[in-house]
Amino acid sequence: MSGTSPQGPDGQGTATGLSRPGLRGREAELEQLRALVGAVRDGEGGAVALLLGEPGIGKTALLRETVPLARAQGFLVSQGRAEELHELAPLASLASGLLHGDPPLLSGTDLADLAGHHDQRIWLVERLAQLIEERSAGRPVLIAVDDVQWADPLSRFALSVLPARLLSSPVLWLLTSREDPELYGQGPLTTLTLRPLSETALAELARDVIGGEVPTRVRELLDGAGGNPFLAAEMLSGLAATGADGPEPPERLVLGVRGRLADLRPDTLHFLRIGSVLGPAFSLTDAAALCGRPALGLSAEVDEAIAAALLHDDGERLQFRHDLLRQAVYADLAPSVRRALHREAASRLVATGRSSGDAVPHLLKSAEPGDMEAIGLLGTAAEDVIAVMPDLAADLAVRALELVPARAPEAYDVGERAIVALTRAGRYTQARDIGDALIARQPPLDVFARLQSVLGDTLWHLDDVHELTRRTTTALAAVTDPAVRARLTARQALARSRGSDLAAARETGERALAEAERAGDREARVLALWGLGEIALNAGDCAAAVEHHTALSVFDSAFLPEEAIALIHMDDFDAARRLLRTAGDLPLRPAMLHWTQGTLNMGLGRLDDADADFVTAERLEADLHVPGNLVNIRVNRGLLAMLRGDREAAREHLDVVRAAVADRPNTGNHATHRYFEAVVADEGGDHAAAAELVRSVQRDHPFLRWRLLRPHVVQAVRIALRGGDRKLAEDLAAQAAAHAARNPTVPTAQGTATHASALVNADRDLLERAVAILLHGPRPLPLAAASADLGRALLASGDAAATPALSRAHDMYARAGADAEADRVRAEPERTARRPGRRTGRPRARTDQGWDALTASERKVARLIAAGHTNRSAAEALVVSPHTVNTHLASIFRKLAVRSRVHLARIVLAEDDRGTADDD
Repeated sequence: MSGTSPQGPDGQGTATGLSRPGLRGREAELEQLRALVGAVRDGEGGAVALLLGEPGIGKTALLRETVPLARAQGFLVSQGRAEELHELAPLASLASGLLHGDPPLLSGTDLADLAGHHDQRIWLVERLAQLIEERSAGRPVLIAVDDVQWADPLSRFALSVLPARLLSSPVLWLLTSREDPELYGQGPLTTLTLRPLSETALAELARDVIGGEVPTRVRELLDGAGGNPFLAAEMLSGLAATGADGPEPPERLVLGVRGRLADLRPDTLHFLRIGSVLGPAFSLTDAAALCGRPALGLSAEVDEAIAAALLHDDGERLQFRHDLLRQAVYADLAPSVRRALHREAASRLVATGRSSGDAVPHLLKSAEPGDMEAIGLLGTAAEDVIAVMPDLAADLAVRALELVPARAPEAYDVGERAIVALTRAGRYTQARDIGDALIARQPPLDVFARLQSVLGDTLWHLDDVHELTRRTTTALAAVTDPAVRARLTARQALARSRGSDLAAARETGERALAEAERAGDREARVLALWGLGEIALNAGDCAAAVEHHTALSVFDSAFLPEEAIALIHMDDFDAARRLLRTAGDLPLRPAMLHWTQGTLNMGLGRLDDADADFVTAERLEADLHVPGNLVNIRVNRGLLAMLRGDREAAREHLDVVRAAVADRPNTGNHATHRYFEAVVADEGGDHAAAAELVRSVQRDHPFLRWRLLRPHVVQAVRIALRGGDRKLAEDLAAQAAAHAARNPTVPTAQGTATHASALVNADRDLLERAVAILLHGPRPLPLAAASADLGRALLASGDAAATPALSRAHDMYARAGADAEADRVRAEPERTARRPGRRTGRPRARTDQGWDALTASERKVARLIAAGHTNRSAAEALVVSPHTVNTHLASIFRKLAVRSRVHLARIVLAEDDRGTADDD
């Protein structure tokens, strides 16, 4: 649900009656919040309420009113607040509430566990979701966060992901913000935009403050508050003290505060100004350090500021009573004074042992070009947060570079760090532009080579392998540093892995590895092993690919998915499965792990599970805003949809692929896209166009070079033959035979090569041999395809052996969920005999709603969740990741049209009762 609060003609909520003082005119919004609390309490699933509006409009008052209301109804409450100068503290905005409560939602031990893996955003948020899910198992949870506009990036990321992740749990998220924080997560969102108070509500507010009837002059002055309750209350307080004459707001607020300040002692005034620079809430220790006085010596100033209703003390920190008051004090400082105070605050914080993260927010408001301390602190802060908040790290690194004088030699080191941070954040074009600007300054040759080395990663992500090759070649002619030389050579090997001369690429990779070992450079060694693994896999040398990727993953576990992919190409599914189970306990690259798991399940013929894995991988990439594998994910999902007979879904996937490849130079993406187009065209009966599309797949490299397409070479041969292009079919079969020769121990390579040759030569004996070979392999779908073709050949010759061959193919397709292929096989006798009364072979319609629409894996998940399992415990029971359970749950809820675990449990119970009745 999304919308704004209901408004009458005068902007007042339409609910009748006025609330107690402090909430005048907010009855409608409060009623909506009360309804949300009740819905979550009653098991309707999770929800998000977002309160929007200008400062002082009443967002915090509504949040504070909702907290005790929820607590009274049994909620476990977390109440936190984001702060303007704390954006460099990862998860600070959420943790401020999660750790404080009665009882707290998270323990210190929980937070320490999270902090230990703060460099893995997806892992951290998933673990946080698990902890919240466990707490909400026994009672509903309210998580309230005030001032989300100032939330640190990791908290914003968590808030964009967690509500959807916990949608089935009784968790209510209550967020306030001055503007839409654009948290694009999924889930039922209620947006309450707080409008200015009506005249009626303002009049009630005036009565609360001054007691009795409100004079006409006061009503006229209140018009200047613009319906803002805080401004109105401050004006009323001033009027009560000074009368109705004076300037209009917002100047009145500043002048009113200035009037209060004028009555303060100079030391107290200085103390408050220092506080306004430190932020809405600040520690007495920090203020004392900036004042240059001991904390105990400021007690009189603190007491006077509290007595003037400017500050209050929460026991840990001093807070301005409202941020508008702080802004008024801050606005009364001359800009040069503000800048100087911020710069002094940064220096004082560092001098007292505080982290760069505490000092940097002040530096961002005060540092000037040439400030070397600021440049160093910005760089340190960027390094501290790059793993978990890469965008923020990139901003800090770029700001540091901006502060370096144009011709200062430090520009190259600072610029190099900026390129790395920007690349890590996915801002590749900006990284390349900064690198090119630095290179244009004609740095020393070794610096030039080092810059080209770090730009190599940028260009790799831009898929600009031609430019990468050119630049590494140029830099290698200039470099003298052995470590940089090894890195450049390894980058060149990676670039050449995408080229046509893989033998030369392999020589480059081996030279890079030798150089890396001599230089003792870890980064170069990782790059070299990665390049050699990619080269071997692209060349179809699967055993060598396993060797290199195994060495790589031992050296750097982040590359474990690549090792698993190499094992899958070797048909060593057991080893790949064991490896992925090991990876499930590590905070590695989750999107890549799920892509790999999907590839494994696709090979095993578990199409529904593979689709769920690919959906999960795409979602995780989207969460991180790095959709690098989107094309391959959607191509695989589209091919799965074709196997199921769901042409509509296949075309939806094809539309996504078309849009995604439009601006990507990656030749592999274009090849897989064209093959997908060929399959769709062939299914639609345009066989000539389909054959032409298969031919275009080989525009840059042979068909078998594209490792995603290797399992589909038999289908490509079939398309070529149906399109009348026998030469293309023979070429594909020859490629399959060469690939089999390179991989004599891989049953799938041997069997598909034999199958392809059998189709080209219409050789039944070869079909029988293909089936015999594939019976020893782990992939059911190639075996089903060979059995189906053998059955057709036997059926055409009237051989009774056709029946068991076709039956085996049908059963394997059906078990895999390849309904369209199963129906085609089942219809073969009819198409051959043309006897009436037999099945037509039309694809069976898959229902997409209700219990019958659930896949086998989804039913397992549904039963576990209905039995009280958390997502994590369900994942452990099924030996899958919690991310996969999340994907299954989202699909279950959509198909069953439910929103909560309570509703799901009722449906599962009803289905079990129905099953028992059917058994009786």
